[in-house]
Amino acid sequence: MPAPLLFVLSGLTQYVGAALAVGLFAALPAATVAWLRIAVSALVLVAWLRPWRVPALRDRRHLAVTAGFGVVLATMNVAFYVAIEHLPLGTAVALEFAGPVAVAAVTGRGWRDRVAIAVAAVGVVLLAGVSLDTGPGAVVGLVAIGVSALCWAGYILLGRRVARSGAPGASGLAVAMTVGAVVFAPFLAGGAAPVLQDVRLALLVVAIAVCSSVVPYALEQVVLRRVSAATFAVLLALLPATAAVVGALALQQWPHGIEVVGLVLVSGAIALAAGTSAGAGTGPDDAPDVLPPPGTP
Repeated sequence: MPAPLLFVLSGLTQYVGAALAVGLFAALPAATVAWLRIAVSALVLVAWLRPWRVPALRDRRHLAVTAGFGVVLATMNVAFYVAIEHLPLGTAVALEFAGPVAVAAVTGRGWRDRVAIAVAAVGVVLLAGVSLDTGPGAVVGLVAIGVSALCWAGYILLGRRVARSGAPGASGLAVAMTVGAVVFAPFLAGGAAPVLQDVRLALLVVAIAVCSSVVPYALEQVVLRRVSAATFAVLLALLPATAAVVGALALQQWPHGIEVVGLVLVSGAIALAAGTSAGAGTGPDDAPDVLPPPGTP
């Protein structure tokens, strides 16, 4: 399946999860919802994949990279949820995209990569509906979204190493999510008490975890294994574009004006990125990111 199509599928599942999450915000703090997503996803993936049987994940260097990826992933989710408590969603989405922009700018090998990410960034801003009406918690929101953007960049770079480390499937992701959940548990687990007392809330958390984390992050591991970090960063622009298309088809919320321009720009950026992937030779960014075996200098 082509990488852009995998991203569309990832986006569709994420928006289903986001719709379900709306019902939790009245009962739980946003940061706790983000932690529950990671914690329940970790339980699902560990039970399904049993990563302790994977030899590559027993090596300390592999495990260190995977653990770092897990902390970055969990921080990204928690920071984003905190940000959208204080900023308009469209503004947060557009500002967070600074992370992928930085990755493409630094790791891109030619003009196509850099032009593609610039075009994609403009398209995301137009699609996201950026608002300057930030409210009284703007400083907290801006700091949180800055942390989330930085972590999104780290997610791309570390996630690619985990995806290409030799561990099959999403086994590395299972370990990463477990580490992220454990690190944040002392700070956020206490707020999750209502879930233990309400079966409906518990089932909702499981559905959100599967739709918003298990499926999309597992699909992104597949894409990260196939494409360069710069191309992956551009493909991330498909997520808000997918939301616009879903809104049009499912809710009759047809894009108009600058939103149509945003869709066109994102489509053009994806085409440029696809051209880069197809024509790229074997270079440092194309080499498998497999860590050397123990004892190798």
